Amino acid sequence: MGISVVIPTRDRPASLARSLRALARQDVSGLEIVVVDDGSRDREAVARATRSSEGVRLIRLAGVGPASARNAGARAADGDVVLFTDDDCEPAAAWARALAHRVEAAGVAAGATIPPPDSGAAAIASQAITNHLQLAGLTAGGRLAFAPTCNLGCSRDAVRALPFDESYPDAAGEDRDWCARAVAAGLAPAYEPDAIVVHNQVLGIGALLRQQARYGRGAVRFRRGAGGDRSLGPASFYSGLLRAGFACGPGVGALVVAAQAAVGLGAGVELARGRTSIG
Repeated sequence: MGISVVIPTRDRPASLARSLRALARQDVSGLEIVVVDDGSRDREAVARATRSSEGVRLIRLAGVGPASARNAGARAADGDVVLFTDDDCEPAAAWARALAHRVEAAGVAAGATIPPPDSGAAAIASQAITNHLQLAGLTAGGRLAFAPTCNLGCSRDAVRALPFDESYPDAAGEDRDWCARAVAAGLAPAYEPDAIVVHNQVLGIGALLRQQARYGRGAVRFRRGAGGDRSLGPASFYSGLLRAGFACGPGVGALVVAAQAAVGLGAGVELARGRTSIG
């Protein structure tokens, strides 16, 4: 079983180098790593980061967005299994093996993503929101309705037959769209908790709120799309989200509340632009 890892990157060469060092510590050999530089300003810094690790291929794009970058990486991948992570992530040593084995059995799989232990409240709040969205849809059979693309794996045939929607310009909503279409195609991701990725988000309160506003805009685009269940979550989803936030401490809980307000603001901006209901 050949394994390829696809990493889209832009303007974070130091973070990319850290991610590549983590991949060099994987407990499987022969990983192919495809780095897709999507329009970084310092192209040479990205090239230096990729040259520091063996088995890395570099593809250049012109700032076309993470969905396009993942598709380009998947098209270039030689492995039977294609794993996706991000340039601000450090996969644990067993990540590639655990996730690839689950992909081999299920076709599509996703792992567990955690913040580093020294994270600030904003990064913890952001990760708590994403993790709640992921695990709230976990079925008794171990399948997910949503999985973030920083910790996602597919068979090469599956991801080429079901590419990411390149009309999404930002890292916002394109992962939810892909998962909804995967579920509709009978390829709901299988959850593999032993495939762990540490997500090194550098976020203050302002950056968190801007991130969540962007997610709100992406959510509107997502609900305009076709394929799979795109309805708003029930009230229990949102009450569970608040519990998950406050379980991490009162400061994190307050930031989760503020983040949801930012999501609503971003959605409102997008709706005003498109004059479209997301009911």
